[in-house]
Amino acid sequence: MHFNDSGRVSSRPAAPRWKLAVTSGILGWILDAFDFFVVIFLFDSIAAHFHVSKADVVYTLTITLAMRPVGALIFGSLADRFGRKWVLVTAVLYFSAMTVLSGLSVNFTMFVIARGLYGLGMGGYWGVGASYAMESAPSHLRGFLSGVMQSGYPLGYLLAAASMQLVTVHLGWRSAFFIGAPVALLISILTAFAPESAAWRTQRAASFGAIFRSLWSHSRIFFYLLVLMSAMLCLSHGTQDLYPDFLKSLPGIAGKKIAGMDLLYGIPVLYNIAAIAGSPFFGSLSEKLGRRYSALLALAVSLIAIPAWAFGNTVLVLTLGSCIMQAGVQGAWGVIPAHINELSPPSVRGLFPGFVYQLGFLAASPATMIELWLSRALGYSWALAVFEFGIIAVLLLLFCFGPEARGRDFSSPEAGLPAQV
Repeated sequence: MHFNDSGRVSSRPAAPRWKLAVTSGILGWILDAFDFFVVIFLFDSIAAHFHVSKADVVYTLTITLAMRPVGALIFGSLADRFGRKWVLVTAVLYFSAMTVLSGLSVNFTMFVIARGLYGLGMGGYWGVGASYAMESAPSHLRGFLSGVMQSGYPLGYLLAAASMQLVTVHLGWRSAFFIGAPVALLISILTAFAPESAAWRTQRAASFGAIFRSLWSHSRIFFYLLVLMSAMLCLSHGTQDLYPDFLKSLPGIAGKKIAGMDLLYGIPVLYNIAAIAGSPFFGSLSEKLGRRYSALLALAVSLIAIPAWAFGNTVLVLTLGSCIMQAGVQGAWGVIPAHINELSPPSVRGLFPGFVYQLGFLAASPATMIELWLSRALGYSWALAVFEFGIIAVLLLLFCFGPEARGRDFSSPEAGLPAQV
């Protein structure tokens, strides 16, 4: 099945104060990731405080993630009906308030409810923030800023890890849930002074019924992007979630250090830094090569890294392999905010990208368990290599034969999609 590229459409000049809108979108995604990842560093502390098992605390992540598509549907449809700006403010203040409530929980039931409610805001934010940032940015910077926005996720992870050493060791586990609140207020202030999206003004949906009819009428591109997002999320989680455990399984790792850090923490820190660099690099490159070719190049980098990443027998080889792998993985992700916003139907651009992203997350959720099962049959190294080789092969086909709408003018009422897939 072949999908035709659409021609580029020259964009209008960016609105004054567009940098405030883009900064708000990027900062919100960093904060969103930070508020999510603090929990993974506090499993033992939370379990001990509430006298529950560690598995019970881990289960709260599942509840959070299960609520994400619901949040994307709610906040995305609100953004298409009433505008990006104030829905973004609402989403940020909402998920930040639920994070603070998590830290104030008096019992475990309250904590579970707070994390579930947080998931609504987390799921709702990405689509609204991405559409607001991409619609506000000048088209020639869209790829670079797409990469910067997507690098916010590993940056949020790193900041969460740093807060464990700089804040919670002194103020206790609850303090981790309060750190982001001032940032949420800053984002709200920046957004208040930023302009509303001109694209939304010209393409505003007349009703919620019109929004959902538009979603249904573009079902083919929706399912294409859903498959793409599912595979992309298998790519990232398949290379990240079990890798620290894989390192722990290697003989002779215990006690070794890199860059002054314990190896089990040092390598993840370094490959997250590589990921943060790779995302804006390939995002920027997509302005010259196109979204698909830039993603294909990033995926080729990850493919080349598999032998060192999965079979490296020295600290240096493992470190280089994992850094190159994550630079490629997040490089491919760097084009995604721009790419799927450009492919989304204009009247539902607030809903469409976030909804396919969050549904893709649900579809990709078994990835870690599949890798774990493969590790028992093939061994850890071969399990990681086989799974990621298969996912990269699927993504190469999806990007190679998929549509592209690079440079599309978001503000033009006529701006639509490439031919339906």
